[in-house]
Amino acid sequence: MRPTPSAIASAFVAACREELAAPKPGNVHVFAAGHGMTVDQFLTSADAAATALATSGASVGARILDAISATKVAVGCNTNLGIILLCAPLAAAAERGAGLRSALAEVLEELTVEDAELAFEAIVLADPAGLGEADAHDVRAPADCTLLEAMASAAARDRIAQAYADEFEEVFGPGLATLEEARARALCRWWPATAVYLAHMAAAPDSHILRKHGPDVAGQVRSQARAVLSEMLDLAEPEAALDRLLALDRSLKDRGLNPGTCADLTVATLFADRLAALLKNAPGSG
Repeated sequence: MRPTPSAIASAFVAACREELAAPKPGNVHVFAAGHGMTVDQFLTSADAAATALATSGASVGARILDAISATKVAVGCNTNLGIILLCAPLAAAAERGAGLRSALAEVLEELTVEDAELAFEAIVLADPAGLGEADAHDVRAPADCTLLEAMASAAARDRIAQAYADEFEEVFGPGLATLEEARARALCRWWPATAVYLAHMAAAPDSHILRKHGPDVAGQVRSQARAVLSEMLDLAEPEAALDRLLALDRSLKDRGLNPGTCADLTVATLFADRLAALLKNAPGSG
């Protein structure tokens, strides 16, 4: 059995809510707003984008553009471009009713030039901070390749593009592994999402920070995340480190540093986990 569009949409909203409920240094969460945005804007964005993201039979490009368009109407700013770019192919894969990762590989391989055109339009509409011009496959120019080819060309400088190029290895590999380990500890309600976020921060420089502030600053933030993650993994009760997390949160926000790509990857990881559970528990799944 294939999950229904409403089930996929609900899984997306739940993943967004779980991510927002966790303290994520430098990003927006229930413990602190930041960068001129609030939790309510992100909650509204999740609700606005969910139906378009889960539209039955829609192409990946159409899901991306329709979800971003709905978000723009709802909140008037870019809250979820990276999230949508990552979650649209996951939603399309879940709709196929097979193993999520194998279905995702098929979805990515079947991406078209039209998908690229629609995704480019969505990116321009969202107008993300730090969006510059590219030597090849610039989003302001007509698409001349498939969306997968466009992402592959940007993979070296952008972790969302890299996800497309390597079939979401960071999500299905270390992302879900960290989530499983964190849930096994079951020490506080927000720890699993925070652990995933810190693991993504520690894995590589955040693309958003890299674009806006350069490699040195991005590397410093990565090192800070590694230190905090290591410290928290040694704690019997991660909740005891909440003050430490919030102190880093204030420090990053005071400097205008937002690890937004790592937050996007966190939502994608939580969404993939929920979709995999939907597929496993669907009637007739065996």
